[in-house]
Amino acid sequence: MATQALSRRGGGTLTEQVMEVLRARIAGRRAAPGTRLPSIRRLAEELGVSRSTAVEAYDRLVAEGLVQPRPGSGFYVAAHPPPFSLSDGGPPLAQEIDPLRITRQALDGGRVRANPGCGWLPASWMPQAEIRRALRALARSGETALTDYGSPLGLAPLRALLSVRLADAGVEAHPDQILLTESGTQALDLVCRLLLEPGDRVLVDDPCYFNFLALFRAHRVEAVGIPRTPAGPDLAALEAALRAHRPRLYVTNAGPHNPTGGALSPVVCHRLLRLAEAHDLAIVEDEIFADFEDRPSPRLAAFAGLERVVQIGSFSKTLSASARCGWIAARPGWIESLVDLKLATAFGGGALSAEVVLHLLKEGAYRRHVQALRTRLAAARAAVGPRLDALGLRAGEAPEAGLFLWRRLPEGVDGASLARAAWASGVVLAPGDAFSVSRSCAGFMRFNVAQMQGPESFETLARLLPHA
Repeated sequence: MATQALSRRGGGTLTEQVMEVLRARIAGRRAAPGTRLPSIRRLAEELGVSRSTAVEAYDRLVAEGLVQPRPGSGFYVAAHPPPFSLSDGGPPLAQEIDPLRITRQALDGGRVRANPGCGWLPASWMPQAEIRRALRALARSGETALTDYGSPLGLAPLRALLSVRLADAGVEAHPDQILLTESGTQALDLVCRLLLEPGDRVLVDDPCYFNFLALFRAHRVEAVGIPRTPAGPDLAALEAALRAHRPRLYVTNAGPHNPTGGALSPVVCHRLLRLAEAHDLAIVEDEIFADFEDRPSPRLAAFAGLERVVQIGSFSKTLSASARCGWIAARPGWIESLVDLKLATAFGGGALSAEVVLHLLKEGAYRRHVQALRTRLAAARAAVGPRLDALGLRAGEAPEAGLFLWRRLPEGVDGASLARAAWASGVVLAPGDAFSVSRSCAGFMRFNVAQMQGPESFETLARLLPHA
């Protein structure tokens, strides 16, 4: 186990901090009922405390009933721990940077006046007329499409079209290497079920899409953040993490990256894949925002194929969050296991949604819609950027595509505090630390330009920011 330093200042006494470390392991199921806990000597060395502190921590946990002593054998996790909660999967989070709390706020239509912190397009930007036409066409089709379960892999004609789309991006994937899911989130969940065990470590960009962090907590794995640079992950930090933690998996966004809006450079792609091969690292490449790019940025799966890289994606961000349809492209042996996991956890799939997506792709409606979205988003970035500049929100990377602007807050402004004050006015903000494993982004904020077409967001920021 890696050494975990405890604070000598604040955060409770050392004994209390040792107790919290052990409670978190027990509550997060990293130490199951009946598991032998570290010896007093090992615990003291691991946490950098005295043996007497370790003894006192164990004594108190025995008194609480969480730990059972066995004379001559050591200390063990007591039976019947409390039900698992995602809040038990790691250190406690302030509500303002809790991914699930932010998502709940963004989906709370009754209170939301403006939603610049969410990760999706306004409903008015979606092709509602085309979706209605697709649904009417589907209603006139055979009853099978309306009532039956889908096939295990998913709708074959849609998988064939996805195979062509992937080939256009340089990724070779036979339709039988593509599994349809109900969302990008379900796609990543299935891959995590396939490759990870509780207690494993997963590499992720820092900052990264914040729901990755929530999903890792649900799988009881530990996220290790790799600093994100304008060209991709910091390769020196990545190599150090590979040597220190021996992770099985690295999860990243393809361009445009969420939240920074950046993209991988070809040089970083090549070096990253060499490191992955040397350390037997699997990579999940999330394509969910890829269709917003006019010029596709480099793809890991195009450089390396699907032997080591798994691509996932969905149409939730570009087409409809209600018509749930995602996908996984992976090597054949993994696809077979992923199909079994899909059947075990969801049985069928979104067959009706897949039919709608297929109709829109075949009729050309999706292509025309995405082209119009790219133009509209470019105009929104050009309009919102200067207004954020005027409020003292400094630009980092200058994204060429996508929904997001990643901005540094004025000196001394904390993102979580700003988000708390904005929510009191019904404005949802996404503070930087919600995206950061290391909690090193307190001075940043992610803004969704498509959700900032009205005055509410700017009026709230102007009122709350100093000297705005």
